[in-house]
Amino acid sequence: MRLKVFVYGTLKPGECNYQSYCADKVVEAKKAYTWGELYHLPLGYPALTQGNRKAIGFLLTFADEGVLERLDELEDYHPQRSPQENEYERHKLLVYDLSGEPLGEAWGYLMALEKVRQLGGVLVPSGWWTTIGY
Repeated sequence: MRLKVFVYGTLKPGECNYQSYCADKVVEAKKAYTWGELYHLPLGYPALTQGNRKAIGFLLTFADEGVLERLDELEDYHPQRSPQENEYERHKLLVYDLSGEPLGEAWGYLMALEKVRQLGGVLVPSGWWTTIGY
């Protein structure tokens, strides 16, 4: 079974972590969106919270489900830890192509709004985060 992950930050094609974590493992990368609120963090990367705006990124499809373990490490997510100890929580997200057609569920990493506020997150109204301009 193929692994699908929705990425909106440093794991997107062209961003700093794509090459190390995804490039040689991705079998398909499709521009897509999910619903949420996208924030730029002063740490230099974004966070997605639950919400009702379009958060634009990529739906990455991997042939090997083992990739998820490395992504969890990058996102400081450990399933056995409490949500307060994790930086992000991994959730199943509904993902859509840019014309609004459903693409199904994919894993994605969300941050609690309280944590975003503690870190000084700034809403990205366009829903598209990139390191260019930050």
